[in-house]
Amino acid sequence: MNTLEIDGNSLTIEDVARVARHLHPVHLSETGLETVRASSRKIKQILHSGKPAYGINTGFGIFADTTVSTEDSAKLSRNLILSHAVGTGTELSKEVTRGAMLVRANTLSKGFSGVRPEIIQLILDMLNLGVTPIVPSQGSMGSSGDLCPLSHLALVFTTDESDLECESGLAEFEGVVMPGKQAMARANLCRIILGAKEGLAINNGATFSAALCALVVYDAQYLQKIASLSAAMSTEALLGSSDAFDARIHEIRGQVGQITVAQEIRELISGSTLMNAANRVQDAYSLRCAPQVHGAILDTINYAYSIITREINAATDNPLVFSSGESLSGGNFHGEPVGFAADFLGISLAELGAISERRIYRLINGKMNEGLPPMLVDHCDAVGLNSGLMMPQYTAASLVLENQALAFPDSVHSLPTSGGQEDHNANSMVAARHARQIADNTLTILATELYTAARAIDLRLRANPGARLGVGTREAYEQIRQVVPYQAGDTLWGPEICRVREMLADHALMGVSIKS
Repeated sequence: MNTLEIDGNSLTIEDVARVARHLHPVHLSETGLETVRASSRKIKQILHSGKPAYGINTGFGIFADTTVSTEDSAKLSRNLILSHAVGTGTELSKEVTRGAMLVRANTLSKGFSGVRPEIIQLILDMLNLGVTPIVPSQGSMGSSGDLCPLSHLALVFTTDESDLECESGLAEFEGVVMPGKQAMARANLCRIILGAKEGLAINNGATFSAALCALVVYDAQYLQKIASLSAAMSTEALLGSSDAFDARIHEIRGQVGQITVAQEIRELISGSTLMNAANRVQDAYSLRCAPQVHGAILDTINYAYSIITREINAATDNPLVFSSGESLSGGNFHGEPVGFAADFLGISLAELGAISERRIYRLINGKMNEGLPPMLVDHCDAVGLNSGLMMPQYTAASLVLENQALAFPDSVHSLPTSGGQEDHNANSMVAARHARQIADNTLTILATELYTAARAIDLRLRANPGARLGVGTREAYEQIRQVVPYQAGDTLWGPEICRVREMLADHALMGVSIKS
């Protein structure tokens, strides 16, 4: 396994997923190391000059005009971490925290934060050895970045002369949660005493928001491809018209995502004899307009991909230290770009789930499913005694309704903090958390559609023994049936749908994948 090299400029969303989920090793590049060393020297020069510089020799937020002596600069950094670690709620998943650690290390590697290389190396050592801080999910406003969760992260690997275990936070190491001080000791890692500005450099920036959003973007790319497959299978099962996917229709509109999705569906249904078998002129919107809806979603995902890629390679703390020796105070920590991207992702994925549920409904509705048994019971004589797939559609509809509530934009909400100094906040972390939940819900909806479409195809093929599925849909259908064989009568549908969902979550269906 090749070690990922970070330099502050070239981290990808795929890199974040590999390190966060698959424990891919990381190291700091030589170029990054030299840049960081130079930036750290600038902090020393600023301290020696005696000129006030925000966060280096002054207080924070509303206390920006209060000067702090050079002798107290280390205490200033440690106090910042201790006082800001006030998160609440359930803990973030291990992959989100690992993603944030990588993004923060990369940000610091850019060389505008003034930290010593030892800070970055320690974070990378924690990633490589599997020391993961326990970080509460709630408490961030997204400006000045994710102060609260980043402070919980920093508790574990920073300290002061007292070195109290009760001030070291919590961390997981080798599957056990313990005080951060213990976890670091068991991994043979030494916690570090912060210097001037280093506390602010660590906890200032929308890093958790960006890392969480990066993982959602990564998953959203995959969800879109799965949705092309589920739409293709449902359209085949309903004997849909292939005209809606003709390239000429999409080319004259010119929407890139739409053109891509139409091509994906054409390739999946290629060779199908079920398509056009009903001789309908046109289908319902959930089938006919799949390229238009899914394509707009794909365009939105690609937009978020570009925003988040820039953000995970950005200098986001404050102040920033430049090669000229100037320390400039600005607002790169503000999470508005991430908040917008997360909101747009949430809205688009909610729509992906919504149109999928409409296809589920059409598949089980005996008045809409082109002659299949109502609720997809095994045969019409079984109606009543068997409920068929009535309830899976209920569950999908419930998740769609939940997604619609979660998709209301969070970035439009703001409350002032820090005595009015921080009077407009991004709410990016809440937006990213909601986008994550929407993505999880949508994965379940798509798994339900695939499960439902596979059953509809079983019944369709039984009635038309000589029919052929498309090249791509046949491969997917066969893989689904290897995991969950056809059940004639009512059974526990839930565990079977969960197995399909697990197959999707493992990226194990018909080779559907994204670049990695």
